Amino acid sequence: MEKLPASAGWQWVKDGFSLFRKQPAEMSTLFLSYLFLMLAVGIIPLLGQVLPIILVPAFSMAFMQACLQIERGKRVYPSMLFKIFRTPALGRLLQLGALYLIAAIVAVASSALIDGGVFWQVMSGQLPLNATAVRSSNMTLAMIFAAVVYTPAIMAFWHAAPLITWQNMGVGKALFYSFFAVRRAGKAFLVYGLAWVAIGVILPSIASSILALVFGQPGIVMMLLLPLTLVMTVVMYCSFYPTYTQIFGKPEQPA
Repeated sequence: MEKLPASAGWQWVKDGFSLFRKQPAEMSTLFLSYLFLMLAVGIIPLLGQVLPIILVPAFSMAFMQACLQIERGKRVYPSMLFKIFRTPALGRLLQLGALYLIAAIVAVASSALIDGGVFWQVMSGQLPLNATAVRSSNMTLAMIFAAVVYTPAIMAFWHAAPLITWQNMGVGKALFYSFFAVRRAGKAFLVYGLAWVAIGVILPSIASSILALVFGQPGIVMMLLLPLTLVMTVVMYCSFYPTYTQIFGKPEQPA
C-alpha cells in the first residue's frame, strides 16, 4: 500500500471523469439498470427493506469491474450486474453486506443519544420527515453524530469488496486492510470527499438557484437538473475504481 499525497484525492475525481468519458452511454445504462433492479427488489415484502443494502457490496463490484473493462478497452453491458452472482466471492460479499446493514443500524440508533430517537423514527418510517420534527428536536446534530459514528465503518468497507473479489481475502482481513489503507491515505480521501461535496452538492444547488431565477418553473428546473445529477452520480461511481487501484494496484485476474 502506497502512502499518497493529498492531491491524489483530486486526481481520483479526474480519473472518474476520464473513465466515464470513454463510455458515457454504457455506464449510464449500467447505473439506470441498477436503479430499476433496486426498485424491483424493494417491492419484495419484508426483504425489500434490507436486501438493497445487503446487495450494495455485490453491485458495487459490478461498477468496479465495468471500470476495469473500460480501462482494458472492452465494452460495458448491463448484464455485468449479474456476473458477480456467479463468482466464488459472492458469499463473502453478502456477508459484507450484512455487516454493512448492521453498521448502518448501529450508527442511526446511536443518534438517539442526541435527539431522543427522532432521527431513528424518521429513518425507520415511524415518523414523517417535516419541518416541525426537525425544529422541535436536535435531529440535525443527531445526523452529524450518526455520520461520525459511521465513519470508521465507511473506512473499513471502502476497499473491502474489491479486496474480497480481486485479492481473494476473507471478510475480516479485507475490512482490516481497507480501514488502514484509508487511514494511511487520509489526506487524499479528505480532498476527495470535499471535492465531491463541492461538485455533487454545492454546484447543483447553485445551478438550481440560477435555473429557478431564469425559468421560474420547478418542473423545468427538475427536468434540466435530472440528467446532470445522473451524470455526476455515475462519475462518482467511476471514481471509486482509482481510489482502489492507486493504493492496491491493478487487479491481475481477468474481469
